[in-house]
Amino acid sequence: MPVPASRPPRRYDLLGAPFDGGSTLGWPGSRYAPARVRQAMEWILQRRENGEVYCLDHAAVHPFPDDLLEDRGDVHVIGHDLEATLASAADAVAGSVRAGRSPILLGGDDSLLYPAARGLAEATDGTVAIVHFDAHLDLLDENEHQGRYSHSSGMRRSCELPNVEVSRSVQVGSRHFNFPSSLRFRESRGLRNIPAAEVHRRGAEAVIADVVEHLSGADRVLLAFDIDTIDPAHAPGAGAHEPGGLTSHQALEAVRSLAPYVDALVLTEVNPLTDVRDQTANLAAYLIAHHVIHGRIAA
Repeated sequence: MPVPASRPPRRYDLLGAPFDGGSTLGWPGSRYAPARVRQAMEWILQRRENGEVYCLDHAAVHPFPDDLLEDRGDVHVIGHDLEATLASAADAVAGSVRAGRSPILLGGDDSLLYPAARGLAEATDGTVAIVHFDAHLDLLDENEHQGRYSHSSGMRRSCELPNVEVSRSVQVGSRHFNFPSSLRFRESRGLRNIPAAEVHRRGAEAVIADVVEHLSGADRVLLAFDIDTIDPAHAPGAGAHEPGGLTSHQALEAVRSLAPYVDALVLTEVNPLTDVRDQTANLAAYLIAHHVIHGRIAA
């Protein structure tokens, strides 16, 4: 997927969204994630020296200027009003994009996928493709128990946005069982799915190369990463546990490789109430750090 060579080095905004009002299933508690992940980020950021950081994975020193990652605080959350909170998050994402920066929306539950997509889509005249890492499809339309904007509907609502290019979007890491109606929607819209079993079989490197090629033609890319993509053995602090997921190594490799192509990131469903010694919050902090450091210069 070609990225304009003239694009200046990216700068990132971190936007917390301490909200889990869309968690109608699984375990609530992801409202506490932004604070816990920020705390874990401090462990990483203290390794900067003179505007640089040393990446052991590639034996390379990377620029990390003071303004590379700016913490903009939390978006305005209205605890009793799901739709107002989603609108607030979308406005914050759009504002970051219009300011020429790359937003990172840190949830919170996965209803926040939709405002991240909406904010990016509203702030650009071009098309948007979504790379959706999740154990689940999140293509539920509406039902009595969950309504239209729950953590099970974020991708469905995003696919309805007029400039989201569904046929260029792809879901990665799904597994086990889902609604037959979600399959029918996927097939009708040309939404590609790469289950976790395929990632294990082919390897993360080959799958991500395939994803990058699939994105080709879209003007902007949203990376939506639900932490339950990762196997609960590696990420126990999640809203739901689905065995057979990606390893932490596969997840980090995927985020590093995709980072140069991504214009906005939403990371959701870290749940400190089910975490073990901040293992999952720490992994989420590293996902963000690799996204920022390896995505600074466009591919």
